[in-house]
Amino acid sequence: MEINLSKYGLTEEFKKAAAQDAQWELARVTEQHRNLYKIVTKSGFYQAQVSGKLHHESETSSDFPAVGDWVLVSKNTDQAVIHKILMRKSVLSRENSGSDRTGQIIASNIDVVFICMSLNDNFNVHRVERYLTIAWDSGALPVVVLTKSDLCDDLADKLKALEEVCFGVDIIVSSVTDKQGYDELLSFTTHNRTVAFVGSSGVGKSTLINWLIGADVLATKEIRFADDKGRHTTTSRELLTLPNGGIVIDTPGMRELQIYLGDLSKTFSDIEQLALNCKFRDCTHQKEPGCAVKAAVEQGRLSQDRLNSYFKLKREMSYDDMNSRQLENDKIQRMFGGKKQMQKARKQMLKIKRR
Repeated sequence: MEINLSKYGLTEEFKKAAAQDAQWELARVTEQHRNLYKIVTKSGFYQAQVSGKLHHESETSSDFPAVGDWVLVSKNTDQAVIHKILMRKSVLSRENSGSDRTGQIIASNIDVVFICMSLNDNFNVHRVERYLTIAWDSGALPVVVLTKSDLCDDLADKLKALEEVCFGVDIIVSSVTDKQGYDELLSFTTHNRTVAFVGSSGVGKSTLINWLIGADVLATKEIRFADDKGRHTTTSRELLTLPNGGIVIDTPGMRELQIYLGDLSKTFSDIEQLALNCKFRDCTHQKEPGCAVKAAVEQGRLSQDRLNSYFKLKREMSYDDMNSRQLENDKIQRMFGGKKQMQKARKQMLKIKRR
């Protein structure tokens, strides 16, 4: 039976982009296990590996396929070879662990990022700031999902604590136990839309996905009640379809999120707006006279804790010493694989639009 790939998020843009290389078949990456991938094509699911050429031309981990990618493949009975990754419309990435200062793609071609945080001792406003920073940079829409509200007795206080952080971001309060937040979650998972769930271990991402699917598809584990810390259940990224036509990507829990690239201008839009009134254009908000940001702190309009968090993330981010041109080049590399590929992709899109 032929699979309708629109159920896996296929759009006209990806169809037309794939038509430029008609010798290969279109597929979407649904799982990744080190160097092996699971893909879905119109004829079914296959295990896949990258071609020798694609492997040779890849310089960083983000040059390899990721869950959510649309790829072009050749296949035999039950195996496939990935020859090309189509232009990504969005990329959610983090920094690789250890000393490798490169980006690791969490998911690609997503429309919504559900940032999950439980309303127990896992609750941490600065963690939300971290996730928002990479979510805004991804090109997808961030939504904060607060889980396990049935275990929380100070919800109003926690929501107030998020007010300073979540500018223009929807917040969904949820509880599978109390059946709270289901309709709000469902409203973001409409037909053809891909959503990714991210967050620490044990916050209930897999439980929420099972709830949306209506079956226990993903394994779940209880948190350790001694310290409210989660246990890793999801060990790899996986793309699943929802009964309402949406697509969801589950990701392994991250005990510590290291930021590779992010968008501080949206996460800290309040500080960026204040900075427009600083006396000096290159004000660092430290010791300069006429600093509007410092004045806001002194007047109680901005908390020192919020400003300290801004400084910390700015220092941490690997591009702190990059100029705007270098930042743009880095993003081009992640999205397209380089300037030549970007120019080629733009030419193809122009041809598509003229038809």
